[in-house]
Amino acid sequence: MRIFPRGFIIISIILYTQIASAAFVQPLRSKESMVVSAHPLASDAGLEMLRKGGNAVDAAVATTFAISVVEPFSAGIGGGGFLLMYNSQKGKIEALDFRERAPLKATKNMYLDSNGKVRRNASINGYLAVATPGTVAGMYEIHRRYGKLPWREVVAPAIKLAKNGFVVKNKFVQAIQRRKKMIASNQAARAIFTRNGNLYKPGEKLVQRDLGQTLQEIAANPQNFYTGRIAEIIASDMAKNGGLITLQDLKSYKPIWRTPVCGNFRQAKICSMPPPSSGGTHLLQMLNIIGDTDLKSLGWNHPDTIHLMAEAMRIAYADRSEYLGDPDFVKVPLQQLISPEYAKLRRQQIDMQRAKPSTEVEPIDKETLQKFSGIKPSRLITATSNPKINNSKYHESTETSHLTVIDKQRNAVSLTFTINLGFGAGVVTPGTGIVLNNEMDDFAAAPQVPNAFGLLGNEANSIAPRKTPLSSMTPTIVTENGRLRMALGTPGGSTIITQVLQIILNVLLYDMNAAAAVSASRIHHQWFPDTLLVEPWGLDALTLQELKRRGHKIKQINPWGNSNLIIVKPDGTLEGAADSRGEGETRGI
Repeated sequence: MRIFPRGFIIISIILYTQIASAAFVQPLRSKESMVVSAHPLASDAGLEMLRKGGNAVDAAVATTFAISVVEPFSAGIGGGGFLLMYNSQKGKIEALDFRERAPLKATKNMYLDSNGKVRRNASINGYLAVATPGTVAGMYEIHRRYGKLPWREVVAPAIKLAKNGFVVKNKFVQAIQRRKKMIASNQAARAIFTRNGNLYKPGEKLVQRDLGQTLQEIAANPQNFYTGRIAEIIASDMAKNGGLITLQDLKSYKPIWRTPVCGNFRQAKICSMPPPSSGGTHLLQMLNIIGDTDLKSLGWNHPDTIHLMAEAMRIAYADRSEYLGDPDFVKVPLQQLISPEYAKLRRQQIDMQRAKPSTEVEPIDKETLQKFSGIKPSRLITATSNPKINNSKYHESTETSHLTVIDKQRNAVSLTFTINLGFGAGVVTPGTGIVLNNEMDDFAAAPQVPNAFGLLGNEANSIAPRKTPLSSMTPTIVTENGRLRMALGTPGGSTIITQVLQIILNVLLYDMNAAAAVSASRIHHQWFPDTLLVEPWGLDALTLQELKRRGHKIKQINPWGNSNLIIVKPDGTLEGAADSRGEGETRGI
């Protein structure tokens, strides 16, 4: 056993005290209901529904549409996402997939040049990067089934925000600056998001009249987006500019109800999003690898804790690269990957005194994996051992958005949605105000070629018509003893899964309040690139030194993530918080 100096223990205690103290914004507490999102105006929209007697679904739908207006760079009606809903009356959790899908004209090699090389920007910028949007269909489906207030009423706050305008903040301005070249090249985007080519400044008002009209048509009939005037405009603009989406793509889009992926961690039951999101699968896999290790006795951010989490992340993302994809197209070995027995095998492969180079950590072979469920190897996709990896730099995304709602009946909604990278494909459909996604980049354009987040994929996530691209979105609901314990989620691209992992540990193991849990420093490892990301203020010098001694290649980057969380306290009251890194706020009754 390695003995750490007294100084290390003192520093760790100081850091833990800071995390658990009022160094962060204090959480909001309320007795009845609560909504938290990435923008205060969106949280206000949700609160308005709750005050009108609406339930968690009404509030979530209103907040989602409002985010589409006030955070057009992160998520919106031109994108898609996933949600989990906890029905308190039935004690049941359901999952809705309203993720974007590949157009009918999409082909496996559509982003390859004549030499078989990936044309990187083709899946990021412009019309060819756009997948069929699902947000409007998803919101209508969840509201149709569980909403309480009239549909027009839940869309109304977003219409008002679009037509009357709102004051932009730093996050909006920074997002524009990052994508200013692409926005300037699209006439419709330039007309909305610049002042005759000049960038907005914090404190200026943004009015989106076209989007307001679009939302008004959606409020009258949500099918306008898929079969009406809006659909015709989208399809026509696509045809003129080399895009693939047709009226048939829009008309045939349907959200999919899926079975949540659930597992036990200590006394808690963790439920999250199943494939085609990788979030729930690998969240449970990492929790299983951590298992019953007494992290609390070690102390928050102890080198052993960080090392174990990083190695668990490395293993999970290795498996992700090989086996995860759209379950409607490939056989995903879900039950094997979340098997506690499989996690024990992987845990035995971790050397607590040495960080294994990622070149030594491969996706588990299919013959070994099938032992943990009895599924024959022939039903699994073929693993590719010793992949030739492009160990390239990857980008951390501040885009995507998450919102969480719990109502007075203790129904809960955890919803993550996106247009992928900032301002999506950089394309706005003229006359509609709709910012279109660049979700096609979440497919594997070619085996073992990283996407914009540096994530690797294989045949399971190859492009096919109507296929859903793999995601990391991890909306999560936790219960204990059959009662709602918390709901949470976050944006952050490839870091989403590891953020949710650490927030859950912060609450369940370290007894942090909601504000501390979402604001505490983070780490992230995704197998390739072989780098352990840490925040500049996250780890003390002695911890960093010890992690480097074990072989971790550490890179300090700007703080990432914009998570939010609502906890149900033992007395039944609610405690919620938005990440101090973002501009989100919590509202409660």
